[in-house]
Amino acid sequence: MKLITLKEPLLEFGTGTHICPRTGIEHMGVYDTRDELRRTELRIGVVGRGEGVDLLDDWLVKCRSGIERKTKSNLLNLFRGFGGINQDYGFLTRLINSPQYTRTLKKSDVSEIVKLPSREERVDRSVELYYEQVRFLAENRSVDVIVCVVPNEMFDSITSAAQTDKKDTDDDLEHNFRRQLKARCMHLGTPLQLVREKTILITKQSGEQQDPATKAWNFCTALYYKGNKTIPWRLVEDTAKPRTCYIGIGFYRSRDGETISSSLAQVFDEFGHGIILRGTPVSIDKSDRRPYLNEDQAYDLLSEALEEYDRALEHMPARIVVHKSSHFRDGERSGFLRAIDDKGIRSKDFVTITGTDIRLFGDGDYPPKRGTLLTVAENEGILYTRGTIDYYKTYPGSYVPNPLKITVYEQDASLEALCEEILGLTKMNWNNTQMDGRLPITLECASKIGDIMKYVGEREKPQVSYSYYM
Repeated sequence: MKLITLKEPLLEFGTGTHICPRTGIEHMGVYDTRDELRRTELRIGVVGRGEGVDLLDDWLVKCRSGIERKTKSNLLNLFRGFGGINQDYGFLTRLINSPQYTRTLKKSDVSEIVKLPSREERVDRSVELYYEQVRFLAENRSVDVIVCVVPNEMFDSITSAAQTDKKDTDDDLEHNFRRQLKARCMHLGTPLQLVREKTILITKQSGEQQDPATKAWNFCTALYYKGNKTIPWRLVEDTAKPRTCYIGIGFYRSRDGETISSSLAQVFDEFGHGIILRGTPVSIDKSDRRPYLNEDQAYDLLSEALEEYDRALEHMPARIVVHKSSHFRDGERSGFLRAIDDKGIRSKDFVTITGTDIRLFGDGDYPPKRGTLLTVAENEGILYTRGTIDYYKTYPGSYVPNPLKITVYEQDASLEALCEEILGLTKMNWNNTQMDGRLPITLECASKIGDIMKYVGEREKPQVSYSYYM
């Protein structure tokens, strides 16, 4: 066994590099400022009831001018103030919203939905209510992203089950509306950002989950990525390594809950760009109830992924890394290897990333450092992607962190190098600016895509950008 701590991966911004997304944007600007043709304004459409629209207007004013950091904390790097989103600072982009880009919901429509007896009816009616207004904006206004502000009582009504709905899980109840609305609006070609009125109402209540500055960082970064379709930061490219394509394989159940599942892949290049694919129905193992690909399905899925990569970048990668949240079966490995051989790719690594019951203890009161790697074997290790962070001078989580078990099946790179890549890919989620994501974006994205893809019709072509699913 061997125990080491991996270095925190660097991110690249407009004029330099840093380990922290917030510090990097603040001092060096977003990455795409290197593009002389980049856009410098972001047009925001808004859908919500009158009170919600007013709250969002006030929130956007604060986001433009900046928000002070959490004053009762000495953790300056963790609770960094938000300097504002404007053309002179950080994002170097102007936010534009106006009544012409706004569609207001009628109070009576919201009240009628809240009174419906079944949660399923409330969700369906809510989706249709928002869809009609989103469709108008997407088809008749030149907007880059549409913010849907959800009234508190509507949110409560679509996340609360009647007695007849007890078979639903809490997770299903909370996310069905979001998933269905994003799937319903996908064909319109404009990404959505959903917020609750309660979330954007700044109060001094101590029970809030995030301080206002942190909310602004996450909200504006997500808006920037969705609206501009460009990345605020990227991983620093290692020119000594072969050009790599990272692929995440995930599975999701159909809406009827039957055992047949479908597969999907998220393809990333080293710049953070992604392509989303929908696979075919797959089988379920009778012994462990896990879905898996047969050899032909694995071959077809990876071949299509590589063809999309080639169309996007006009060349094949020199190396493939496949991330999966379950073990690689012999048929899957054979199919993937056949596709790799057909495309003439020289190097590959097949990596399984799962949870583990193994825990390590830190030196003091805090958990082990993020990046702690315990090598168990040449192809197996325990990696802490969440943990104590020196730059924050604390452990920023609320619960004891759970490490990841990393198992490599086809291995050309070292375990340490593969874990360094995983650690870097945990920082490529533009929905969160705190630098301690648990999963690499390959698997994080695959999971979120599956949540929404089940609501996308079989004949409907899903959007290929992650911005429509996050």
